[in-house]
Amino acid sequence: KGKCPEDGWDESTIELFLHELAIMDSNNFLGNCGVGEREGRVASGLVARRHYRLIHGIGRSGDISAVQPKAAGSSLLNKLTNSVVLDIIKLAGVRTVTNCFVVPMATGMSLTLCFLTLRHKRPKAKYIIWPRIDQKSCFKSMITAGFEPVVIENVLEGDELRTDIEAVEAKIKALGAENILCVHSTTSCFAPRVPDRLEELAVICANYDIPHIVNNAYGIQSSKCMHLIQQGARVGRIDAFVQSLDKNFMVPVGGAIIAGFNESFIQEISKMYPGKASASPSLDVLITLLSLGASGYKQLLKERKEMFSYLSSELKKLADIHNERLLDTPHNPISLAMSLKNLDENNDAAVTQLGSMLFTRQVSGARVVPCGSVQTVNNYTFKGFMSHANDYPCAYLNAASAIGIKKQDVDVFLKRLDKCLKTSRKEAKKEKSVNEISNSNTGTEQLGD
Repeated sequence: KGKCPEDGWDESTIELFLHELAIMDSNNFLGNCGVGEREGRVASGLVARRHYRLIHGIGRSGDISAVQPKAAGSSLLNKLTNSVVLDIIKLAGVRTVTNCFVVPMATGMSLTLCFLTLRHKRPKAKYIIWPRIDQKSCFKSMITAGFEPVVIENVLEGDELRTDIEAVEAKIKALGAENILCVHSTTSCFAPRVPDRLEELAVICANYDIPHIVNNAYGIQSSKCMHLIQQGARVGRIDAFVQSLDKNFMVPVGGAIIAGFNESFIQEISKMYPGKASASPSLDVLITLLSLGASGYKQLLKERKEMFSYLSSELKKLADIHNERLLDTPHNPISLAMSLKNLDENNDAAVTQLGSMLFTRQVSGARVVPCGSVQTVNNYTFKGFMSHANDYPCAYLNAASAIGIKKQDVDVFLKRLDKCLKTSRKEAKKEKSVNEISNSNTGTEQLGD
């Protein structure tokens, strides 16, 4: 039926299944005689075994979803993967999704593919409306496709940075709907930014007949993010939503899923991909989902949500001990932020030093965000870069509860963060004392003169 099995398969069963697929490809036929330029020949036995002898990749030169006559096994692998992934997307909360496909590119380039597909539908359009999120690849995805991003600054509501719906609509009226390729919104993101107001954006897109592409990079693992997409499609317009394979399914980097509610539009995007494609991302995610089963994946989602609550409560306790504050960001279901006001009072260097200290102590993934950082990306200058706003009120540290996180990860992180904060405070006090002595000596010398 093309659905993810409820219970996971053991490794020997999965390997047997993959070998059965492989013997359906012509390069593995006994007595096969290949005289073309691409015949699935592999020089290294190690490489052949790494790919289970599924060498032909997926798709044909004109369509990444097309069947290859001489690679029936690889083609079936592609179809099965897309079908199983579609089932998981429905299970995760977007129940009315109609079509999806795995593409062997990360999220940024997959977004570019969506924009290039829309170009043919809206030849006059040159702008993309983009509520600001300080992540380079989604910004570059629009530039690479040849469009001009129109950055909509977020509004501060309490501690949260939220979508400025009025500014989006005003910009659409100012530029003219026909000149706008699409609205490019975001779900999963670093706190204190929170997922965009997808329902309101979807309604605006429907009212102005403007396409809507959603960057759902690591949103499959969050029921909140998936609910936003489902609701947006129900009340308004969402043309496609794009998500990362590695961030949602714990596979190597290099793949994404493009999904949507209009089957023909998703097929158009797949036909826009030039040439054949690597089957590695499809193979990785299929093996993973067959191994986990639907019940195993649901359990991972449940554990992630529990760890988010645990991380939130424990990080708040630590923040209180150090006279800091866990920022109040209830609309962000994955990422948390803790203020670093005491460090920031000294200087930005103290904030960035904390990030270095954590990294050298083998804490990966934590982000420290100083105030006032400026960065230029493709000739566009972002003030307060990494904080999603020109002047967020304080420096802060990010930590996330992503799929696969364990209680041990949280406990070790909090222990090491506590030590780093104590060390930073000591160094700040020492530096302050040295400065006071230096200033005092300077004053004494001036009196002597």
